[in-house]
Amino acid sequence: MMISTKGRYALRVMIDIAEHQHDGYIPLKEIAARQEISEKYLEAIVKSLVKERYLTGLRGKSGGYRLTRTPEEYTVGNILRLTEGSLAPVACLEQNPVECRRMGECRTLPMWRKLNTMINDYFDSISLADLVNTAQPGNDYVI
Repeated sequence: MMISTKGRYALRVMIDIAEHQHDGYIPLKEIAARQEISEKYLEAIVKSLVKERYLTGLRGKSGGYRLTRTPEEYTVGNILRLTEGSLAPVACLEQNPVECRRMGECRTLPMWRKLNTMINDYFDSISLADLVNTAQPGNDYVI
């Protein structure tokens, strides 16, 4: 499994906004500069985050983006599933899997199911607040 730049950048945007949430709406230009990511590329990522109501936007001079909930209410799993579509390690465990004629006798399917559960449980156990609060021991995630 490989997380795309879209998923990694979405996490960086969400962390950046969470870190600056007390500044009101954060302009995309500032986020792009701090994160050293193309503003144009971030526009597409932010659009999907707004569509799913992870962020809210405001146009105009004091415009920008902010979280719709507290950082504790977002999980890495939810953000990655939104941007990646799925975290499934194999196609037969996708949301709408392609029918596999070998599924009934597949000896590796239990292994893939367990890995899928581990991946989702792990990412769902990490909140946006965990990534923002890096001063706590054990919060040494690298994105």
